[in-house]
Amino acid sequence: MKRMIRKAAPFLLATAALVGLFITTPSQKVEASPFDTLLGSWRGSGQVQLNTGPERLSCNAYYTGGGSQLGMAIRCTSGQSKVEIRSKLSLSGNKITGNWEERTYNAAGTASGTASPGRISISVSGTVRGSMIVNFSKSSQSVSISTSGSPLQKVSINLTRS
Repeated sequence: MKRMIRKAAPFLLATAALVGLFITTPSQKVEASPFDTLLGSWRGSGQVQLNTGPERLSCNAYYTGGGSQLGMAIRCTSGQSKVEIRSKLSLSGNKITGNWEERTYNAAGTASGTASPGRISISVSGTVRGSMIVNFSKSSQSVSISTSGSPLQKVSINLTRS
């Protein structure tokens, strides 16, 4: 009997190894960060509401990072002015923290808010108070910004992936 077991042992070990290759253990599905969908270059148009009145905008946006970090640069121009928004945001769970600035009008502050699939919502406080909402899919996004304490009152833009 021992001799039979010794002869069968290599076969049994090989069989167990092959079975192990085909048996998969359940894995947790890792959800992509909402930030990941935004990465890359975007282009579009919109409108800015200044304390002097509304103006049409042509815009480019660039998002870098991914995972729990997002760098944002949105540059828009009109015939008479420009809007340049920059942010560095961090994500923990669904909570966002970071900084936000608009360079043309020297408006800056800390950002805090939430992220979910297809939406980022932040509040800004500092030299300016305001909010920024980004609704997005893989191919399009809309950005809405409202501020107080700055000549820049509102920005609304629609972007598509470029």
